[in-house]
Amino acid sequence: MTYLSHLRCSRCDKKYEANQVQTFCQTCQAPLLSCYDLAAARKHLDRGAFQTRQSGMWRWHELLPVFNLHSAISLGEGDTPLLLLRQIGTQYGLTNLFIKDESFNPTGSFKARGLSAAVSKAKELGIRKLIIPTAGNAGGALAAYAARAGLKATIVMPKDTPPSNIEESKIAGARVVLVDGLISDAAKFAGKMAQEEGWYDVSTFKEPYRTEGKKIMGFELAEAFNWILPNVIVYPTGGGTGLIGMWKAFAELQELGWLESSHRPRMIAVQASGCAPVVKAFMSGASSCEFWLNANTIAAGLRVPKSFADREILHDLKESNGTAIEVDDKEIVSAQNILASSEGIFAAPEGAATLAGLIKLVGRNEIHPDEKVVLFNTATGLKYLDHRYVS
Repeated sequence: MTYLSHLRCSRCDKKYEANQVQTFCQTCQAPLLSCYDLAAARKHLDRGAFQTRQSGMWRWHELLPVFNLHSAISLGEGDTPLLLLRQIGTQYGLTNLFIKDESFNPTGSFKARGLSAAVSKAKELGIRKLIIPTAGNAGGALAAYAARAGLKATIVMPKDTPPSNIEESKIAGARVVLVDGLISDAAKFAGKMAQEEGWYDVSTFKEPYRTEGKKIMGFELAEAFNWILPNVIVYPTGGGTGLIGMWKAFAELQELGWLESSHRPRMIAVQASGCAPVVKAFMSGASSCEFWLNANTIAAGLRVPKSFADREILHDLKESNGTAIEVDDKEIVSAQNILASSEGIFAAPEGAATLAGLIKLVGRNEIHPDEKVVLFNTATGLKYLDHRYVS
């Protein structure tokens, strides 16, 4: 059972039925968000009961969008480690520095969470053909979950996508299409195929449910910290699904009455200096992002010239009293080395970017020594071996 009641537009609040196939708001071309009957959930759910269930994302199924739990397509995603970074914390004068290591998810990245939710809902709704434009990890995740669900998948990737992402998509039986350019070019190609051949597009925020899978990262953080949220979350931001999903999770937890404190974290978006549309917009006070020309970075997941949910990302950063910061590729590689040599964590470039951003923020005295800070490593660095080094 789920307490899902309907979908709503993130901008105009128009309601949409959750038991029908939906994409995004047709009125204002904005993402749809899942809404739950949290008043009823508060009466019937006990936060402590979730800890007694089998581990994984779907132990939170009442607050996920699938009506029948038998429709859930899982490979064991969720409940990833939350690790104290003792040595790095000591080095930078932080007593409560943690990392949420999403590399332990199936297919080696946090994309497993969102695609588990999206594929599960697609199957429940009778969708048979899924297509996605991707910088890499989302493609591998879709291929794996579609295979497990018995659905067809087409993955559209830039030609310079890390080879591991291409091969993991192919071996799972997906059709892989390589295109010249960036993820924005892949998105155009996928959108055309979706219209011409009847594929359902599971691009970031062009369907409603990937956000719900990523939201569970916020639930897990709250539970791990005994229902008191951390002070700061440093998150690598491309499409922004995880950032928006966690901010949504914190609002839901507060409405459920499960939090022991009313404070929410400052959300800090980290981007690569070669593609930083959110940083540029946030620093200028803009409400939306401009398309970033000639995007270039070793962090493939951060090479997103403009997110479909740019307004929502900026809104959530401002509402959290957070900020946005950019780091260059050399700083990313340096942070990778620090994480591996100090803590034994071989992070993806996107994950290492959060440490690089934190180092800058500490240097600016924007992080207090006793604050509880959580970095996110979004994938294993093993998937990026051919893309790691910077000249």
